[in-house]
Amino acid sequence: MGRVHTQAYARVPHHFPQLALRPELVTVAEEVPGRAEQAADQYGFASAVRDWREVAADPRVGAVSVTAPNFLHREIGVAMAGAGKHLWIEKPVGLTADDARAVADAVAKAGVQGTVGFNYRNAPAVEAARDLIAAGDIGTVTHVRIRLFSDYAAHPDGALTWRYERERGGSGVLGDLASHGADLARFLLGEITSLTADTAVFVPERARPTGTTAGHTLAAGGEPGPVENEDYVSALLRFASGARGVLEACRVSVGEQNSYGFEVHGTRGAVFWDFRRMNELGVSRGTTYQDQPVSTVYVGPGAGEFGAFQPGAANAMGYDDLKVIEAYRFLRSIAEGTPYGATLTDAVRGAAVLDAMARSVESGTWVDVPTA
Repeated sequence: MGRVHTQAYARVPHHFPQLALRPELVTVAEEVPGRAEQAADQYGFASAVRDWREVAADPRVGAVSVTAPNFLHREIGVAMAGAGKHLWIEKPVGLTADDARAVADAVAKAGVQGTVGFNYRNAPAVEAARDLIAAGDIGTVTHVRIRLFSDYAAHPDGALTWRYERERGGSGVLGDLASHGADLARFLLGEITSLTADTAVFVPERARPTGTTAGHTLAAGGEPGPVENEDYVSALLRFASGARGVLEACRVSVGEQNSYGFEVHGTRGAVFWDFRRMNELGVSRGTTYQDQPVSTVYVGPGAGEFGAFQPGAANAMGYDDLKVIEAYRFLRSIAEGTPYGATLTDAVRGAAVLDAMARSVESGTWVDVPTA
């Protein structure tokens, strides 16, 4: 994710030349020996350090990307905001809603801008779907289904990294994938008021890595240890609008690669989106009700930031482009002093949904989602 952020900063001037400021790559921090220096050499950072605290103390730095493991988000985020640095931080912003709230409070107190890495809401087709829903084109929304299925943890020889530990990784697939689902649900339909959830661990044991890791490394033959957080979650949702929802996420879905998407149904139609066909929407609207057809709509320059990347509909955009949009909105927030894109408030409210899921699993009941 550090690589993705860095490349996004470099590409912002290419796609958004009108932006009032341009990022400069000042310094990169990584505790594993040699990695920071390698990144500096590859991407052109002016300096490299082992300790992120040196970044907080560096007067040259005005804005920081936090792409560290989840358990470090709160400490780094609060410190960077306290040092007057604008903050682009990856979700889920800590291990709990309290962690996210601490970072949000620090950002507000310091008067800096804070953007969160909920990248899927930046897809032009997703923004077009939101506009379509808000305009009433499918009538009153009745229910939504959101899925996030991946195989990144499906291999039984996947290394037992921080990601699978409760103390450092937090809530497993809830933080990894369901956090995106909760954000998409809120982005499209508004606040979630209550829910009931179920979770499971399907690969209960993994091998501990014998050296440093990156990404989803395999570690066959290492000392085995327990997986402490969830491989799978499903939840039934109730929205303030009266709509109902289903959210399902899994990190061990063999045969599924980034199978993310949603289906939103209304009283007069429906809208469908699949990340693997990121620039398309399936749209059904009209007054036929029964046997009403679904049309494929290719979003174009009129949708979101599509026009900054492609000249016409049906030209493909990709995942990295979504992070360029995110970087642009972060930098625009700094330049104009007004938040653009997902904020720390979104992170807090999304984390409250995840915490409610965890409470529901413990109690076996419906639970309310706090509004503050």
